[in-house]
Amino acid sequence: MRLAHWAVNAPLRPLLLAVFTASFVLPAQAADLITITRDALDNNAELASARSEYLGVEAGRDVVRSGLLPQINATGQAAHNRQYENQSSSQAVGGTGTGVGASDDNYNTVSLSLEATQALYDEVTRREVTQAERQIDQQVYLLAATEQQLLIDVASAYFDILRAYEVLEARFAQERAIGRQFEQASEQFEVGLIAITEVEEARATFDQSRADRIAAESNLQVAFEALEQLTGQRYASIEALGDSMPIALPEPSSRDYWVEQAIERNPLVLAQQAGIEVSRSGVEIARAGRLPTLQAFGSYQYSDSDIDNISGHDSSSQVGVSANLPIYTGGRTSASIRQGTYQLESSQYDFESQRRSSIQQVRSLYTQVSNDVETVDAREQAIVSNRSALEATRAGYEVGTRNIVDVLNAEQNLYNAIANYAEARYDYVVNLLSLRQQAGRLDVAAIEEVNAWLTGDQVNFTLPENGENDRYEPALNIGAPPQLGR
Repeated sequence: MRLAHWAVNAPLRPLLLAVFTASFVLPAQAADLITITRDALDNNAELASARSEYLGVEAGRDVVRSGLLPQINATGQAAHNRQYENQSSSQAVGGTGTGVGASDDNYNTVSLSLEATQALYDEVTRREVTQAERQIDQQVYLLAATEQQLLIDVASAYFDILRAYEVLEARFAQERAIGRQFEQASEQFEVGLIAITEVEEARATFDQSRADRIAAESNLQVAFEALEQLTGQRYASIEALGDSMPIALPEPSSRDYWVEQAIERNPLVLAQQAGIEVSRSGVEIARAGRLPTLQAFGSYQYSDSDIDNISGHDSSSQVGVSANLPIYTGGRTSASIRQGTYQLESSQYDFESQRRSSIQQVRSLYTQVSNDVETVDAREQAIVSNRSALEATRAGYEVGTRNIVDVLNAEQNLYNAIANYAEARYDYVVNLLSLRQQAGRLDVAAIEEVNAWLTGDQVNFTLPENGENDRYEPALNIGAPPQLGR
């Protein structure tokens, strides 16, 4: 419910004056939640990184699988050779040496080699392929978790803007109301109707309300910038949340159902479960290191040389099967098995930790959503009660049974109640979406359902103008001051 519901005879919506970013140009139509969500899915850097990581893991499977496919290599060489000879011999009689000749030789050589192998039995590579496929399964869940986290981040940022805007409206109205009271208190002090202590109380309350308003302005600016970070785009205005938003328990209204959904569908739980299979494959790979490998091979060599002016070529070919059996690897295989076993044990504990965490978070969020339903109703009633209390305090002030400090406190209580009501509504929406996320049920369809609660009214990246057409004007009057002698 918007704040206008609590202003007596509220006139038009206050004019909005841009004060933060002059470069913003307001669009003809405000962006809604589903539009911003799609922008985030298209432009978010973290999600794009997760998608690329998934594609990289998928390509890794093909890298490993290539070891089971035929391998063909060809090498060739063409060279010009120059050979120098300078030889001499010594005579057996007389001991004098005589050079027998020197010669140079230039010739060309050409060689070609072609080799092909095909793995017939390679259990290590085969199990590495299995591990790569399980890593893909795990990456699918991690990508889904990243997407769901982006959806909840965008929704939270969107509703944080609306939350900050409504709180800011309340703080503006509070500052104006208390500012008016401070002025009236100063005037009454000048004519001797009240003591200076009441003026100082009014001044202190006004200063606090001004500080609250400044903080609310900052929160609004930060909220808009947070949304920009998620989508890579700027939004000058977004659609507001309607007063007719249903506030009800999650459907189905069984906490056990949501816990079961978290165990079965939470992508982080499923990713950790897939991680167990990845680690188990690592143990299988280490154990396969003790098994032999078998491969078929074939080769062909060709060479040609014109040395000594001889023409022609040499060629040869070979086909066969080769086997390799590791007998002793210095303890490497046994150590790898132990290492993989510990990694498997660690992944099992990680899965159990994630499962427990998800169960706890679902239970807590279900409880929070259930409490939010009651809190929203209580906060709504608190506005009515505080408004009545303010009216009663004003009446008491007029007859002299209450002082201006009581009126200031009542004013603060009313606007705090209005701000708390806005907080409660947006807490409900965000907690409901968070519950769906933990249960693995947060998707674009869920965002579209929430998007239907928006009204089409614009919330701009602007601040209310401190001036005319103020819908809080009826709340500014604190009533006639008590007369001397009463």
